[in-house]
Amino acid sequence: MLRVFSAPRHLVFDAWTQPSLLVKWYGAHGWNLVVAEVDLRLGGEWRFVCGPDGASMSSGGVYREIDPPARLAYTESFDDHWYPGESLVSHDFTEQDGRTTLTTTMLFDSQHTRDLVVSSPMARGVAEGFDRLDAVLSPRPAS
Repeated sequence: MLRVFSAPRHLVFDAWTQPSLLVKWYGAHGWNLVVAEVDLRLGGEWRFVCGPDGASMSSGGVYREIDPPARLAYTESFDDHWYPGESLVSHDFTEQDGRTTLTTTMLFDSQHTRDLVVSSPMARGVAEGFDRLDAVLSPRPAS
């Protein structure tokens, strides 16, 4: 997945690693992050719980690579196991002229699992979350 944000990469990296920022944007429209636990160190764990109207979806994993503000990698699995096993997620943050390109790669345990995720509404949810992140990174001036 690829997305360009009109913000320096250290701010985009912070938005992925600071609970106070994660709760402002993470999730699709109508989904709110109610738990954002981040132990940002190699081998440290993360856990997110989000959902609309009392429903919840929980996920977590372990940080495998932390190179601020260039790269973040971690494992990810869901409590309800809507897809089997865990994935390895990596985010690469590159900056040019004050804009940051976020390249996200997800590695699944099989092609079947990848196909299951691709056929889900995940792409829409991620895009909506990134729209919310855009709004956090580019606040509008008060009128």
